Amino acid sequence: MSTAGAATPGPAISGTEWLRGWGQGLSQIFFQSNIYTALLFLAAFAVADWRMAVLVLIGCAGNMVGGRLLKADSPSVVSGMEGFCGALVGAATFSIMGGAQWAAYPIALVGGILCAPVTWLVVALFTKTPLRVFSLPSTTAPFCIVATAILVSTEALHLPSAPSATIDSEPLAFARSLLTNVSEVVLINNVWSGALILLGLFVAGWKVGLAGLLGSVVGSLCALAMGEALTETANGLAGYSGVLTAIALAVVFLRSSAVSWVLAVIGTVVTAVVTVIMHDLNAPTYTWPYILTTWVFLVIAHYIPAAKRP
Repeated sequence: MSTAGAATPGPAISGTEWLRGWGQGLSQIFFQSNIYTALLFLAAFAVADWRMAVLVLIGCAGNMVGGRLLKADSPSVVSGMEGFCGALVGAATFSIMGGAQWAAYPIALVGGILCAPVTWLVVALFTKTPLRVFSLPSTTAPFCIVATAILVSTEALHLPSAPSATIDSEPLAFARSLLTNVSEVVLINNVWSGALILLGLFVAGWKVGLAGLLGSVVGSLCALAMGEALTETANGLAGYSGVLTAIALAVVFLRSSAVSWVLAVIGTVVTAVVTVIMHDLNAPTYTWPYILTTWVFLVIAHYIPAAKRP
């Protein structure tokens, strides 16, 4: 959870530490503080489009600066916790308006900065109200809020949706989705980017990579079982939130155990259902299915003695 809003910013941060935090802001999208994982993630963005990689770095930098201005502590900045929502905002800005329009770059920067006060508000909700007993993380909620604001306020700058290749084979849709589920977490529809990100997860830890792959498999199976369009499933749009849910519940917000992995599988199924509901509502989805499901399951886990927090 971000520590923006702490009473004191702590010791000064060196240039090397700023650079490390900037990189790890990318790896924290999947809850990891690992510079090698971050570099693989950056390569995944560059494979999709080098301009997307630039916007991601701009958004991440803006979030870091905003977090520090709000007195986020030094370890939080250096570990990347004050950058990942801004990085996602940069990716969302690219998905909304592309990288050819000059306006995308200041928008990504401002959006990244705005993630800091929004994070502060979400953290306050979970730490200064009765909800504090559940120790809920702000996770990617600030990104969703800021990205939605950008989406609705920049309609004149929107790019038309690129046509997707039609997929009419269930086996092909399932196979492709195993990697695109992973890449769509960061708004990329590209199997090679998905492979780089999945590799980065395994570099961070085999349990992390396994949980991500598990979430992708379960998410796709659920999407097919619920009749989601094959093209949508193949492009990762039906299963990406499940990837985050599985990692979050299996090995991040709960201590890895048989109980945490069972909750991860059940949570991924629930995430798939929430995704279908949000698609039917035709509302901006982003990572809300993962967020809402994970919050609910962490509340449930609070009452399960065997489900221990780290």
